[in-house]
Amino acid sequence: MRFLGPTRHRTLNEAAGLVYLAGAAALSVSLYSFSPGDPSFNTATQGLRVANQIGKAGSYTSDLLFQLLGWAAWVLPAAIVIVAMKWLRSRPIQYPLIKAIGFVQLVLGCCTGLALIPWFPPAQGGLLPGGLAGALAADSLVSVLNPAGAALLTATALLVSLYLVSSFSLAKVPVWLSVPRQWGEQRRIRWRRWKDQRALNRLAKQQLREERARAKAAKRKPAEIVSGQPEMAASAPPAPYARNDRPPWEDPSQQGEFRAMEPSLDTAAGEEIPIFVLEEPEPLPPPPSRAIAEPEPARPANPPRGRPVTFDLPSTAVLNETPVRSAYDGQELKEIAGRIKSKLEEFGVLGSVVQINPGPVVTTFEYKPEAGIKYSRIVALTEDLCLGLQAESIFIERLPGKPTVGIEVPNTRREVISLRQILESEEFSDSGSKLTICLGKDINGRIKVAALDTMPHLLIAGSTGSGKSVMLNSLIMSILYKATPDEVRMVLVDPKRVEMGIYEGIPHLLTPVITDAKQATNALRNAVLEMERRLKLLASQGVRNIEQFNRKVKLAAGTPGNLFEEEGAADQEQLKPLPYVLIVIDELADLMMLERANVEASVTRLAQMARAVGMHLVLATQRPSVDVITGLIKANFPSRISFRVATRVDSRTVLDVMGAEHLLGRGDMLYLPPGSSRLVRVHGSLVTENEINRVVEHWRDQALPDYDESYLKPPPSDDDDPETGSGEDEGGGAQDAMYQEAVRVVLEMGKASTSILQRRLRLGYGRAARILDMMHRDGIIGPPDGSRPREVLKRPDWLDEIEQ
Repeated sequence: MRFLGPTRHRTLNEAAGLVYLAGAAALSVSLYSFSPGDPSFNTATQGLRVANQIGKAGSYTSDLLFQLLGWAAWVLPAAIVIVAMKWLRSRPIQYPLIKAIGFVQLVLGCCTGLALIPWFPPAQGGLLPGGLAGALAADSLVSVLNPAGAALLTATALLVSLYLVSSFSLAKVPVWLSVPRQWGEQRRIRWRRWKDQRALNRLAKQQLREERARAKAAKRKPAEIVSGQPEMAASAPPAPYARNDRPPWEDPSQQGEFRAMEPSLDTAAGEEIPIFVLEEPEPLPPPPSRAIAEPEPARPANPPRGRPVTFDLPSTAVLNETPVRSAYDGQELKEIAGRIKSKLEEFGVLGSVVQINPGPVVTTFEYKPEAGIKYSRIVALTEDLCLGLQAESIFIERLPGKPTVGIEVPNTRREVISLRQILESEEFSDSGSKLTICLGKDINGRIKVAALDTMPHLLIAGSTGSGKSVMLNSLIMSILYKATPDEVRMVLVDPKRVEMGIYEGIPHLLTPVITDAKQATNALRNAVLEMERRLKLLASQGVRNIEQFNRKVKLAAGTPGNLFEEEGAADQEQLKPLPYVLIVIDELADLMMLERANVEASVTRLAQMARAVGMHLVLATQRPSVDVITGLIKANFPSRISFRVATRVDSRTVLDVMGAEHLLGRGDMLYLPPGSSRLVRVHGSLVTENEINRVVEHWRDQALPDYDESYLKPPPSDDDDPETGSGEDEGGGAQDAMYQEAVRVVLEMGKASTSILQRRLRLGYGRAARILDMMHRDGIIGPPDGSRPREVLKRPDWLDEIEQ
């Protein structure tokens, strides 16, 4: 069944796909123009013009198919079109033998089903609707099972054949039926936003015309303006409408409007306190073009390892529905505001609550102290406020740009922030970074996402049950929804063995999920070697980062290659886009206890230099002590997240400030953004194990992982590699066991490079580079020539002559 699937040559695949399409078109035309009077196996005519548009070949083929299969003959061109699309897109056909059996069963089922329907119209030319095959099968089944049993068996066979030839599933039928509704809802929302945008633009233009008219009038009558009542100064032209992510009470452009609503220091005791709730934007429905994850069929013993050229990102429809946000109780919030004011007055702190901002997990009460009240006095009463409000914990912080203090009180009913809500937000969908991660919502309900490539590394700390593992799952799921395996590769280190095993088998993985501390150390050391290789590659191309390199590669990809070049002759030195590499370590403390020196050195080097080459680290630990998060590691991780920790010392270790010990847990975190010294309180998003399973199955269905097992092996070392020797023999390099085989490979290929030796002999980069240096000293190859392969100076049969 090998001929059904595409090859590794994309150009050849496209040519074969066009041939398949042409065959399907010719078969369809011959079936459509079938005429019973044309010459065929059952009809002999002479001297008559063939009515079939494909000629005699079409008349013979269409007559044979209609005689044998009836109307089911139309399934054949449809199947050929599907195979053609696979070739055109270079997508491998998984389990071709199973699909071929299912296709034969589908055709026979259609023939039998058509033959069992007595009122079904005959095929073209008055032939049987199910053909001879359908008539024979139907008669045999009816004689044994009667018409009802025959129909039931035929319907069952058709459903089973659909399972075999496609990803059909009865459980997904409701999801497929909802696709048109989601598409219509998406268009409706975009239409409404477009109308709102036009209305705002018209209003802005009208205001601009009015301002210009007033300005012209002021120039014409300056005397009247001076002598009369002064008119309102012409305001600046309104800026074009743009979406504002900040709520109105934090928007400087709208502060004047809301200051008028805030009570002054002389506000009466019974005056209303304004309550501002951030309205959630209506999420965009998932795009209907994206594939829905399906259950994976049982894999054979040796599944195909071909990787498709294009991947389908998963749909958010496979995730759980976003729960409805519960309404707040305004009376209850005002009662809490009164209790805050009275409790502070008991200790001589005078002031008033001027605004209430309900959030998903906490509610912020803006307290405005009277003149002479120090901020430190309010902060010192945190525990007393907890006692008076019967709250688990209370945060007090000053609000930037406002003369108020924010008192954050936990809500009695916490909102569940689902990952689907963050993924469907504009903040996530509009982000251009392939490493965009979902954080959750801040205290006001605004959605928070971050780009890992700008951090460029992330340190996460939190005690058991605080939400650290859920945060790691949300981070990985965000990458799976944003990037394909060709764009981002992952190395997952899970010393606890129970957290990340669920991701085993996805095509994004660069290695299997690592659970052994020694293998994790080897992976980090090999990642350092990969970083050095990428740095040299970027330097040879004259670019500074991975974005510039990939852009240069894409521009150079337009140069056509040789279609008739033999497979394997195209060297790996041909530039290809570099994927991002994300290394996630779930428990750093375990690695530091067992391999402290190697882990700290590797992590430090990666954190210092790996950003430019697209390699990023995410370190998580539940024991943020100074012997785990050392000074070298901490200095190179400007972006940090802390969930609830045990002590204030742990909080200072992670964030350099206290406060993380007072968090609520269950996803409540303090986030230190890159380039900022001010913490942001964020409530993390929730993703369940069932949701992860559905997304993982979606990726497993498309391709198998392409592991690089060399990451798990000890990296080559100049001092302790027994196979390379001590380097005392400067002449022949005979102390390396692979030297002679490497020379043979280079002579056969006619060019020498480290990538050739790595690919053909499965060597590490360092060892391959040393073997090339040995060949250069022996006069077998020439000196380095930039990024191009080295020239081979010996004849292809030179090694055979030496051996003889």
